[in-house]
Amino acid sequence: MLQDNLNEIENRIQAACQRAGRSRDEVTLIAVSKTKPVPDLQEVYAAGVRDFGENKVQELCGKIEELPQDIHWHMIGHLQRNKVKYIVDRVALIHSVDSFRLAEEINIQAKKKGIVVPILVEVNIADETTKFGVSREDAMELVRQIATLDGVQIKGLMTIAPYVVDSEENRAYFRKIKDLSVDIDNENIDNVTMDILSMGMTGDFEVAIEEGATMVRVGTGIFGKRNYQNT
Repeated sequence: MLQDNLNEIENRIQAACQRAGRSRDEVTLIAVSKTKPVPDLQEVYAAGVRDFGENKVQELCGKIEELPQDIHWHMIGHLQRNKVKYIVDRVALIHSVDSFRLAEEINIQAKKKGIVVPILVEVNIADETTKFGVSREDAMELVRQIATLDGVQIKGLMTIAPYVVDSEENRAYFRKIKDLSVDIDNENIDNVTMDILSMGMTGDFEVAIEEGATMVRVGTGIFGKRNYQNT
């Protein structure tokens, strides 16, 4: 079943890339595996997926121990400063940096490990009070602040668009994020690239791809609905 789900998602990604005149290899599919058991991840891994996204540090660390070492793990959930030390050298990318204090802690832990940690700045593009992320208006200043830290490297932006029934309703938000990334890129800030736009989930990833997403985070579309009783 998961293979069938993956095939469908892959076909939809390819179609969205085609509509946007983009190459399929410009878009990375991140399988969002939060709350899902290890055998499910193993099945998706066997189908060729190498990028997995988790929301919670404890769950992420547990799965890292049980799964192949060539997986690229993505921390996509809200990250508390006291948990940074557990994952800083174990993930390929931290998507959810939304404050200078969090970036400072990542910097501190990175220096202890002698590494530079790639991060994305999370932008609350729709100004939803229930979501984390820096406002669009404050994003440029936060990027400038974080860029001064030599243990982190800003690779782009991440956003979680509103939950909508019609994905077209989020097109304007994805466009705003893309425009913001272009504005930041044009500032030529040292230690900052805007190569990655992490946006789009099961309900709206096709629109996100059409508007420039380079990473899409698909959970339910691959694994089915989550059982939060297991968390």
